[in-house]
Amino acid sequence: MPNRFMLAPLTNLQSHDDGCLSEDELTWLRLRAQGGFGMTMTCAAFVQQNGKGFPGQLGIARDEHLPGLKRLAASIRDASSLSIVQLHHGGMRSELGPNGEKPLCPSDNEETGARAMTHAEVIETRDAFIAAAVRAEQAGFEGVELHGAHGYLLCEFLSEEINRRTDEYGGSPSNRSRIIFEIIDAIREQCAANFVLGIRLSPERFGMSLHDIIKLYTELCETGKIDFIDMSLWDIQKEPEEDAYKGKTLLDIFCELPRHNTRLTAAGKIMSAADIKAAMAAGLDFVALGRAAILHHDYPQQMQANDAFTPVPLPTTRAHLVEEGLGPKFVKYMATWKGFVEEA
Repeated sequence: MPNRFMLAPLTNLQSHDDGCLSEDELTWLRLRAQGGFGMTMTCAAFVQQNGKGFPGQLGIARDEHLPGLKRLAASIRDASSLSIVQLHHGGMRSELGPNGEKPLCPSDNEETGARAMTHAEVIETRDAFIAAAVRAEQAGFEGVELHGAHGYLLCEFLSEEINRRTDEYGGSPSNRSRIIFEIIDAIREQCAANFVLGIRLSPERFGMSLHDIIKLYTELCETGKIDFIDMSLWDIQKEPEEDAYKGKTLLDIFCELPRHNTRLTAAGKIMSAADIKAAMAAGLDFVALGRAAILHHDYPQQMQANDAFTPVPLPTTRAHLVEEGLGPKFVKYMATWKGFVEEA
């Protein structure tokens, strides 16, 4: 990375219905790379059709997605930014299938109507993540991030509350994380030695136990097979929900853990230059910007020119978002975020 700014993986609803890249999504990501982000990460890209989580989601499930992915990877690399695809399966949060098929989950889930995966389906999905990483490398991307956060499929496997399986993919923490370690091992075997591999984790919510996530974080760092861990904290100043861990912020807890050669980034209400400085001072190796990057495609360049840079105030205008490279679908989506866009 030429600097310590990462574009967080952001849902933007701009790709075509079949998962192929659209011009609007290409423009959105290319501008961030050109605006100085040292790592430009795609939105969550589905690795299987039955794991598509939302309309207009980018796909990396089939070879027909390759032409668009190649264009995207090249445009990011041409801007001297590290190109990363986030690999995703929506699990119980996936869309219904074309014939009303239920979403998949490690176990039956009454709240979402998802059904338990068979053992064969677990293996198929594991292999789909691996194949998607290989496809990303073929497309010219320099790495991938596994989406293990936000209540999506890999996160569901980690959750003792959601995952009630009795086979080798359920029960103990090591069994519940088994699918992740199998994916990591296979990517390391099938992709180049310098292919970048990261993972996004949630420390709480979505049935997560902070104790289990700390243990997983530690194990991942000890293996030396993960290049970076991306902690989705929602707010870097937040204290944990669990009483046993109160007194420190979630950010401090993870920054203080031994991570050997693994790098650490985090996202969570990092908006101003002061926020970035505080996050880096806490011990992050680089910062992940979401909303701030939506507001300014060239945020890194702005901060390099003015180390007291502050983004435009919210709510912002639709016209400003269009100027920053958001297409109509993305602007409409951002208007659903409370307080982000001025009412029409």
